[in-house]
Amino acid sequence: MATWTNWSGTVTAQVDVATPTSVGELQEIVSKAAADGRHVKAIGAGHSFTAIGQTDGVQLRPDELSGVLRADRETGRVTVLAGTRLHELNDALWPLGLALANLGDIDVQTIAGAISTGTHGTGAKLGGIATQVCGMQLVQADGTLLDVDPELLPATAIGLGALGVIATVTLQCVPAFALAASEAPAGLDEVLEDLDLNIDGNDHFEFYWFPHTRRALTKRNNRVLPQTVLRPIGRMRRYVDDEFLSNTIFDRINRVTTRRPGFIPRANAIAARALSARDYIDRSYRVFASPRRVVFREMEYAVPREAVPQVLADIESWLARSGEQIGFPVEVRFAAADEVWLSTAYGRASGYVAVHQYHRRDHERYFRAVEDIAKAVDGRPHWGKLHYRDAASLAAGYPRFGDFVALRDKLDPQRVFGNDYLARVLG
Repeated sequence: MATWTNWSGTVTAQVDVATPTSVGELQEIVSKAAADGRHVKAIGAGHSFTAIGQTDGVQLRPDELSGVLRADRETGRVTVLAGTRLHELNDALWPLGLALANLGDIDVQTIAGAISTGTHGTGAKLGGIATQVCGMQLVQADGTLLDVDPELLPATAIGLGALGVIATVTLQCVPAFALAASEAPAGLDEVLEDLDLNIDGNDHFEFYWFPHTRRALTKRNNRVLPQTVLRPIGRMRRYVDDEFLSNTIFDRINRVTTRRPGFIPRANAIAARALSARDYIDRSYRVFASPRRVVFREMEYAVPREAVPQVLADIESWLARSGEQIGFPVEVRFAAADEVWLSTAYGRASGYVAVHQYHRRDHERYFRAVEDIAKAVDGRPHWGKLHYRDAASLAAGYPRFGDFVALRDKLDPQRVFGNDYLARVLG
């Protein structure tokens, strides 16, 4: 038995580890575990904050199931093994003249983990990574390899690990592209006043609001014409901004304010005022992703896009009433409506409000308050980030929830791929 802990330290388990080196070996491990009456769970990078990847049985680590199997430059369809890390995939796609249309801001996850939990980026016309899935193979409890029919992909693309173990994923990629990035501080009132213009007027728009201030950092990323000369951030500027200030100094500030929470509003005000604008042009995936080394806990809710200003106002009001001091910015992103059954953007254009807390501080009071605020506007929690909802609470928010549960009953009636988290959120 080995001790496994996820990245944020919110989940620890004693597991039997299996590291298959081929899809065939993966099938054998799953079928044997099921025959022995054991649970099976694949785990990727462990970047989910929930216990979605926890198991009391066999933990599959797909480190050896990595790489591109097939790539068609003409159609843009690329098939990869489930354990392929996003940053590895991005590096492999670029020489092929291909790229993922959209990404989140962290790229260490496996492709299987990213789609299974509904990982997304930002962009009014773009969905999460799962919307780019056009094919998938699942290992079933008896070891058979299921080629998912196209009509079932909306069900399996965000499967929470409940329907089987993903072996391969086929993605619909786009021609490789570069992004012009513009990052700048702004007043929160200004950002909210021009919110629709910012969202619809940019390929990708997001902002970070600093609690206890009326200040924000805005990020606008827009495609440039092919053959545009790249102007990446200089090595020193990147180190200072993305490593030293955003990670090293930010961690030290959080250590100090953990002992002295009363300093947080002043620290936030200083940080918001100290931000400087920067503009650059680089490969898409280098613009999307940033290093995140400060350990934190996170909750993220998808709410109707038009509800974002009210949600932020309600969070600000609660902070003022409660006296809670929050040192992490609130991240706000946007996504198009999609048709993936368990997608947080199913059927509606969505705004994503993500709240964070330093790992050395208690997060529960803050997160529960934000959850109540989001629930009031029919918010849906990110499956891989902390929340307190159960199946009875979630079902009404997903029109295809019952269909997904029925499919799970069909594909995994013995709950070989189940765990306590799935029992809570699916029933």
